[in-house]
Amino acid sequence: MKLIINKSSTKESLIDGCRKKHRKAQREVYNWLAPMMLALCRRYIKDVNEAESVMIVGFTKVLDKIEQFSGVGNFEGWVRRIMVNESLLYIRKNKGMYIEVDIEYAEHEPNYQLASENLEAADLLNLINGLPIGYRTVFNMFAIDGYSHREIADSMAISENTSKSQLSRARKMLQKQIIEKEAMWEEKLRRNEKA
Repeated sequence: MKLIINKSSTKESLIDGCRKKHRKAQREVYNWLAPMMLALCRRYIKDVNEAESVMIVGFTKVLDKIEQFSGVGNFEGWVRRIMVNESLLYIRKNKGMYIEVDIEYAEHEPNYQLASENLEAADLLNLINGLPIGYRTVFNMFAIDGYSHREIADSMAISENTSKSQLSRARKMLQKQIIEKEAMWEEKLRRNEKA
């Protein structure tokens, strides 16, 4: 006889265990979601230790406020929302939010085919982490986490136009960085062809 575990009922029982303050259930929820949530916090906060601290504070809030999760919708999405809010709170408290950098307009479109062949996910994360904090935060919220400009504006206490402007500048800066990497890849290809 084969035992089949229904993941959704297991997740539901873990959530129920957390509502009852069972330490084992809390630990299992942490073990299940911590890698994803740390990655999310790292997209907003460069320093690994600070991102981990924010994630831990976020999990504390998740466990303290678990009664607020109605059971309707995705639990992971609910936790993600808390982690994003905690990351934004950290940024507001600890960093200059509106550091802006003048950038040159990219003169040509990057070769996305060449970029996709040479750019790994870690490289892209490094490019995003290299953005000024305001650009990075808006880019993460809009392009990766799916927030609208209205939601970003409300969360960050900025106008929608500022959110749109920060996103536009982040995209231009990323585009410029990809073009620079593209030039390096093309040079490397030329050297290899000559060899």
